[in-house]
Amino acid sequence: MPSIDVSRPLSLRKRAMWASALNLLAVFASQAMRLGGNLVITRLLVPEMFGVMAIATTVAVLLQMLSDVGLRPNVIQSSRGDEPLFLDTVWTLQIIRGFVLFLLTLLLALGAQFTQYIQLWPAHSTYAAPELPMVLALSGFAAVIYGFQSPKVDVAIRIFQQKRVVIAELIAQFVGLIVMLVAGYLTRSIWSLVASGLVSTLVFTALSHLVFQGPRNRLQWDPATLREVFDYGRWILLSSSVGVLAMQGDRIWFGGSMSTSELGVYSIAVSILGVIQSVLQRLAGAVALPAFSEATRSGDQERVRSLYYRSRMLFDLTSLFACGFLLTASPLMISWLYDARYAGAGNTIAILSLSLFTLRYTLAHQLWLAMGLTKYVALDNVIRVVSLFVLLPVLMAIGGVTYAIWGVALHTYFTLLLIFQVNRQLGLLDLKREFVVLPALLVGYLFGEMVTRLFA
Repeated sequence: MPSIDVSRPLSLRKRAMWASALNLLAVFASQAMRLGGNLVITRLLVPEMFGVMAIATTVAVLLQMLSDVGLRPNVIQSSRGDEPLFLDTVWTLQIIRGFVLFLLTLLLALGAQFTQYIQLWPAHSTYAAPELPMVLALSGFAAVIYGFQSPKVDVAIRIFQQKRVVIAELIAQFVGLIVMLVAGYLTRSIWSLVASGLVSTLVFTALSHLVFQGPRNRLQWDPATLREVFDYGRWILLSSSVGVLAMQGDRIWFGGSMSTSELGVYSIAVSILGVIQSVLQRLAGAVALPAFSEATRSGDQERVRSLYYRSRMLFDLTSLFACGFLLTASPLMISWLYDARYAGAGNTIAILSLSLFTLRYTLAHQLWLAMGLTKYVALDNVIRVVSLFVLLPVLMAIGGVTYAIWGVALHTYFTLLLIFQVNRQLGLLDLKREFVVLPALLVGYLFGEMVTRLFA
């Protein structure tokens, strides 16, 4: 029996539209808080601290993705995704995974301490920062806290009852922001960033049990659920394992070749670009995936195709316009928002904005997940990681860090061959639709040029 009310009084289209509006509001509110907090905290802390924190965050994401078997997508996609036994077994797996990740983080912290003791890294590199081992150890405890998060959150996303998800996320982020600003003002140390992450995760985990509909979670071990989870997740595990290297490989590589100050400025550029990425990825994961999953379960292929095409229009126009705009306006934006120490982030954002051209195909990945075609998502990530780790050292040797950043921006273009081929097999490749949206890139470029000339 379902664990919560899964009745659907509204059509899929209306529920998806409402969920889209709600998630857009959530993303904008979240990014406003993040940007506001970022502007304040960068004036309280030195760039070197953001460089160290970028490495700690990268390690956390790396470990999360290397052990990702797609628990959330499985709950959203599975026909058993609202059954208590299924959810409790998923919760149990999630808790075990959290403790394992924390232990691995502690081992990495000890390894970082040892490499510093033997002076393995250049003195200027981020990996040589004396705070890094302890920052890794403490921030890694977030994995344990996250492990106890209730899967009732995933069920709410599955059936588009996302109002509480949005409210809980914003409350957790706001509390974390207050902790960061207060601790940053009082201590002027990197520990304000560490404390913010831990507190935010703790608040959301508590709210996941207190405010979401459904019975209390219990530790369960159902063999049928385990088989389904691992059958669905084996390709996701491969996908996540290589995908995290593609997503975080730049910071892993630059940690040894950039100073802490340079990596801090680079992380600021990545976080600014992440505002747009967060909007599209949030809509893809919280709206498109459950919508595609429900349409796929109905067996109506024409409904799936229509839903995909309608969703693509929003993603295409947003990402292409943003790509063109940031190509020209990024240096001006940074000069408005940050002091002279972060000026280099402007040109970095301009280069990295080229990645937005391919980010719009995230929607295809969500459709593949909904259809159970997880092997293609894995293959896409294999292409990404291979291209990144070929381009980075080659371009670094040719022209240094600046050339390597171009490699970060362009490595995803190699995946387009796979995306077009798979979508053609699924009957979802329409060349007219691919070309008709491209003028949005030019419009964004010209608008950014106009803004720069008017206000520079």
